[in-house]
Order: sequence, then C-alpha cells, then structure tokens
Amino acid sequence: MGNRRLALGLVGMLVLAMGCRAQSASAPRRVDLTASDGTKLKATYFAAAGPGPGVLLLHQCNQDRKGWDGLAGKLAGAGIHVLTMDYRGFGESGGTPVRGLQGAEFIRVVAEKWPGDIDAAEAYLRSQPGVTPGILGAGGASCGVNQAIQLAWRRPEVKSLVLLSGDTDANGRTFLRKEEQIPILFSAADDDPGAVEMITWLYGLSPNPGNKFLHYTTGGHGVNLFAAHPELAGIIVDWFVETLITTPGKAPAGERNAAAKKLSRILELIDSPGGAQKAGKELAEARKKDRKASLFSEEVVNVIGYEHLQAGDNRGAIEIMKLNAEAYPNSPNVYDSLSDAYLAEGKTKLASENAKKALQLLANDTVDDAQRREMIQGSAEAKLKQLGEKP
Repeated sequence: MGNRRLALGLVGMLVLAMGCRAQSASAPRRVDLTASDGTKLKATYFAAAGPGPGVLLLHQCNQDRKGWDGLAGKLAGAGIHVLTMDYRGFGESGGTPVRGLQGAEFIRVVAEKWPGDIDAAEAYLRSQPGVTPGILGAGGASCGVNQAIQLAWRRPEVKSLVLLSGDTDANGRTFLRKEEQIPILFSAADDDPGAVEMITWLYGLSPNPGNKFLHYTTGGHGVNLFAAHPELAGIIVDWFVETLITTPGKAPAGERNAAAKKLSRILELIDSPGGAQKAGKELAEARKKDRKASLFSEEVVNVIGYEHLQAGDNRGAIEIMKLNAEAYPNSPNVYDSLSDAYLAEGKTKLASENAKKALQLLANDTVDDAQRREMIQGSAEAKLKQLGEKP
C-alpha cells in the first residue's frame, strides 16, 4: 500500500474524508459523447461525492471500458471523479466495429481519430461540476498506454499516469524521456513477456524519481492483473490520491529498479542510429560467457524494427531485424520480418531468401502456436508471390 508520508493528524482527516465520500458517492451514470466527425461515443462517469481531481481511464484493445469498473468505483470513493470510455468501434461506441477493419485501416483510425475522441472525453471530464480545475490523471492498459501518454503530451492538466502492460510509439518515448514532472506508476507481469519488457523500457527511460514499478511474476495482461492481484487496485487508488490530491504532480522518490534500467539501456541503444550493431557486439560478448544469454526479447525488438520501417528508416530497420535474427536464429518470424525490411529497401534477392528461410523454419517450428505459424506463412508466401516466385 502507498505511504503518503503525512502527519498523523492529516492522515486521520484524509481517511475520515475518504470514508465519508465512499459512503455517499453517486451511482455511475452512462454518458453520450460526440466526436468531431459526429460519431457517437459511450462513456461511464463515476462522480465523487465532493470536489476532487478527475481521472480518465483508457481500455485495452481486447476489452471495453467495463474492464475499469472496479477500479473506477474505488477511485470515486476516494474522492476522485472518473470517466471511462469505449473507443470508436469498441463496446457501445459508434464507428466501424474494430473486427471489420483491416490492419492498415485500423492503424489509420487509431492515429487519426482516437486522439480527437479522447480529447472529447477529457473535455467532458474537465467540465464536470466538482472536478478540480487543472488537475487530471490518466490510466491506460495495453493499447491504452500509448493513448494515455499521448493525452499527457497534449494536455498539461494531466499530472499523473498509471500504465499497465503496454507500449507507446517513438513520439511517446521522446515525451517520456524529456518529461520530468509527471510521476508514473507502471505495472506488468512476466507471463505477459512482450508487454512486461515494453513497460520495463518505459519505466527505465522516464526520469521522474517518484516513478513506481509493480513487477509481478504472474497475472496476465492489462486489467486482468486486478483479478490475480487484488491489492493492485488499492495501490493505484493510493497512487492517484498521492499524486492528484495530497501532492498534485508529485510522488516521493523511491529506489530505482536496477534490472529495469539495464534492460531499458539496451533497448534504447537498439532504437538509436547505429545502435543495433553495437547491441550485436554486446550480445556476442555475452554469449561468449553463456551461449544462451539473452539481452532482449524477440517480440520487442521486432516492434522497434517495424517502427523504423514505418518511419521510412529502411536501413535502420534492416539492421534491427538482422540483430533479431542473430539473437533468435531458429525463429521463422525474425526472417519474415527481415524480408519485409529488405523488400522495403528494394533488395528483392535478400527479401526472397529470408522469406524462404522463414518458410523452411516453419516446418519444424514448435514454439509458435498454430495461428501465429499461419500468419507467418501467409506473410512470407505473399512476399514471394509479389516477387514472382513460388513458395
């Protein structure tokens, strides 16, 4: 549980006030929001009993806003007004259902539509009676992590964040590296490998000394952590009380996680110009001592590579994908990804060779599940067809 470091008398007053609010908090109410293009969005407002800060909670992309209900009710009982919303295409909100969108179209909607939708939700929350002007928090799970970070970038009213099992893009990481004023609580579990490594990276690069990292062994993805770790909701409530009510925008400095800092450093290196080659040398040195040494996960480096590819940095993407192939030489996926990078750079022969390598490894692949193997196969065969070759 959080340590608020207050004088005993003030702690007693705060607990008493929180108890009164918890007893008289209003029932949640459904809210209709309208996006700038007219799309209808559904939200739920959890009003506190009296004046207090606001928190906007942004759901993960395999659920809807209801995943936050338990935490939202506890926050309202602690004197914090909360709004949860369904992204367009999710839950009760309008827009093309997400399952009806192709990958590229979904990415476009996320990039072009969601920020405005979330700003509309934030404006509604900020306008509610009793919400303290200029003091808001945001929480995000999975894909909601990036949305919460981007909201903090756009809105100076956001004074505190809670980020569960997610990632952000290059712009979001740039913001976190420079932002020293916003304290952030991070959490993820080891049984959610890609997410825990991503959240560890973000924790390591954010410079605020008050940041906190709740690192679990098990618990799954995003808001699923609440079922596995019932205490987590209380910790988050304490966090927002600390950083939005007691000392807005501030959290007491804590001891930094050395292992997280080490992992963050290698990922930062890979993401930097020429860094993949340097990371490759570090990997080679580590494997001289332990041939099974692993400095990073395949999944996270794959994401970094595709970010560079989408940004037009084809050569950088190639180096990153090559590093992943060196680290995970038996993975079909790393060669399929490297094939994509070579194809983008116009190196068709190398693109073909790596697509074929991916298909060869698939024949004996016992690590990836059937759905993932099917996706890799389809991707590799599509490239070979594009190149006028037979798989």
